[in-house]
Amino acid sequence: MPVQNKAMLITYADSMGKNLKEVQEVLDQYIGDAIGGVHLLPFFPSTGDRGFAPSDYTKVDSAFGDWQDVEALGEKYYLMFDFMINHISRESVMYQDFKAKHDASEYKDFFIRWEKFWQEAGENRPTQADVDLIYKRKDRAPIQPITFADGTTENLWNTFGEEQIDIDVKATVAKEFIKRTLTEMVAHGADLIRLDAFAYAIKKADTNDFFIEPEIWDLLNEVRDILAPLQAEILPEIHEHYSIPKKIADHDFFIYDFALPMTTLYTMYSGKTNRLAKWLRMSPMKQFTTLDTHDGIGVVDARDILTDAEIDFASEELYKVGANVKKTYSSASYNNLDIYQINSTYYSALGNDDKAYLLSRAFQIFAPGIPQIYYVGLLAGANDIELLEATKEGRNINRHYYSKAEVAQEVKRPVVAKLLQLLAWRNEFAAFDLAGSIEVTTPTAETIVITRKDSDQQNVAVLEANAADKTFKITANGHEVMSQTVADQTQL
Repeated sequence: MPVQNKAMLITYADSMGKNLKEVQEVLDQYIGDAIGGVHLLPFFPSTGDRGFAPSDYTKVDSAFGDWQDVEALGEKYYLMFDFMINHISRESVMYQDFKAKHDASEYKDFFIRWEKFWQEAGENRPTQADVDLIYKRKDRAPIQPITFADGTTENLWNTFGEEQIDIDVKATVAKEFIKRTLTEMVAHGADLIRLDAFAYAIKKADTNDFFIEPEIWDLLNEVRDILAPLQAEILPEIHEHYSIPKKIADHDFFIYDFALPMTTLYTMYSGKTNRLAKWLRMSPMKQFTTLDTHDGIGVVDARDILTDAEIDFASEELYKVGANVKKTYSSASYNNLDIYQINSTYYSALGNDDKAYLLSRAFQIFAPGIPQIYYVGLLAGANDIELLEATKEGRNINRHYYSKAEVAQEVKRPVVAKLLQLLAWRNEFAAFDLAGSIEVTTPTAETIVITRKDSDQQNVAVLEANAADKTFKITANGHEVMSQTVADQTQL
């Protein structure tokens, strides 16, 4: 089915029940109409990074189920799959064939061969200045050695983990793989493809190798040209200054609103609504809004929406509630700690405060775009310190594994029940038409009024909120939908 203007759940295949069949049962029994779409985080066979080092896109990991289970979800929900356009596992057919056959392999051009790349750029390259210029995820050159069956060794470009080997997206053999894989994804029910780490995919000498224009637009348009005839869309994923997603939106792609999470936290911590109001007025409608994802809470995304001092304030407030592994624990003992993302559930980032949490979700629901809500956030989950300690993986603080029985208990909590009701109402009320309008006013420094109207101006939804005392009232065509008072009494 095509992308719908209904809230999308983000979940792993084994995080709301132990497999895809149980995910379907959980959604049917406990979540209902609160969700209209599902972003299934990588469910392919993978050798690392919780699925983001896929080795084979043609299969579903047998631990989760099979394609029939995926397609069954697609009968009720619009679906989003991940495509890691920048990299693939070293256990993939491509890597293993290249390792075995070297230059005789049909995949000899599939990967970016470091020495060859720089030989083509000029003599005596790379220089230290070349390496320093690269936008890196490591404190060294983004390379990894490969030893071939013939005993020779060279380096391949490797931006992320050791299992994730970068693909040369300009090579013909890679283009064929991209087209084949995307086409198969749509055949199995994907309505939307999330292009993971796409901004790293273009490598070009004398640049920082991140979001390189104009080549990045060629890549995005190539992907769109593959998917458009199949009636599927792409969602490019990028964590950066909000001006870059704005460029992507200007090219008529869906984007993520990764600036909203930190901007909302600042609003809740400070009790001031001016920055949130500014951002809501600037935001495009063709986007997916987030407060939480499988990664951390982005910081750099909100720069210049918030001042550096305001970002520092919000970050320090997060640290005070023990949200961030880097502040709470010795970072030397934990893996996958990002310099620009904070490890926490959104509920714990707000001090496990039901009132603050429900208001933050109301802000998200009224923001331009389609709400995406991470499974831990849907259940107002607190930081999973036990999982963190057991795995020493920083992001696992926000990756609790819920059994079906746990979900059954969590949905009984008032904050979760109210959130589900609010999402179900938003999914059906016409005022949230993406072709409609938004008006934002701030009567006082602590208050905000957000008005959404459909394209015909016939349906009106209004959120009146006070960020200082966390009270709010929501009305639909003048009738109250939900309210939260100082005494935390919510009327439905």
